[in-house]
Amino acid sequence: MKPVVTVGMCLRNCENTLPKAINSIINQDFSHEKMQVIFVDDGSEDHTPQIVANYVTKMDIQTKVFKTKWQGLGSARNLILNNADGDYITWVDSDEILTTSYIRKQVEFLEQNPDVAITAGVFGLVSKNLVLNLELVPHIVNHANFGKPRSFIWKTEKLPGTGGTTFRVVALNHVGGFDERFTGAGEDVNVVFKIKYAGWKIRLNDAIFYELHNGMSSFSDLWKKYYWYGQGCQTLQAETKEALSVSRMSPPAGFITGFLYSLTGYRLVNKKNVFLLPIHYCFKMTAWMFGFISSQLRNN
Repeated sequence: MKPVVTVGMCLRNCENTLPKAINSIINQDFSHEKMQVIFVDDGSEDHTPQIVANYVTKMDIQTKVFKTKWQGLGSARNLILNNADGDYITWVDSDEILTTSYIRKQVEFLEQNPDVAITAGVFGLVSKNLVLNLELVPHIVNHANFGKPRSFIWKTEKLPGTGGTTFRVVALNHVGGFDERFTGAGEDVNVVFKIKYAGWKIRLNDAIFYELHNGMSSFSDLWKKYYWYGQGCQTLQAETKEALSVSRMSPPAGFITGFLYSLTGYRLVNKKNVFLLPIHYCFKMTAWMFGFISSQLRNN
């Protein structure tokens, strides 16, 4: 049977989080006969390949496995796109956990909305993880206040990335797939902008998934993540200038943004620790700025 949806997983050195992500795919209530999973292991140096091989032998879902020698995310995603048999691709990162109805809701939403090319669910909070939950609250606020991805604070589009997001294959092919010059962060936002400018719609749905950000639990983890984002966004700004505003990514702007998000966030999640968001935002925007500047200096 031809699959309706392909689950795409781009992997590299993710042995600690990968099993839970794969188990969440196996536990989906969508017909497994209509699903396909494509794994791309892009140069892992840990036990990631062995974990994938072990699961593939046990899964009742069609699978394809590719191994590459570190070519980057743009290339890995195109490898999945070019080998996908489904009409849709749901991208699942190795540090994400889907609720059991997640893929079914993605497919139902896209089949009911033929003019929508990209859809994604909403993040769920994770128990006993302050730093991670502070990272997730703004996404919950944005989702609750708008029917499409949009920044509640800046009133501008805040487009989704690939994690937990479902794309129409025809829309990805329409824009020529992913830009393989992106080896780190930014390849997803770049392709989302291209799909938007091609005339497709982007809408959210109410399915829940959990984004663990590679086990983020400390401010050290937060710093590493946003330093990496900053490095990748240097390329993104060069290729898609309207994708981000450097001034809004500054630490002072981050403090203001965090404060505004905390007011609405408290009403939604009813947790007092959301009032730490100004400090959280200021800290991570500082990391982002250092990464962005370091990449600028290296490329000039």
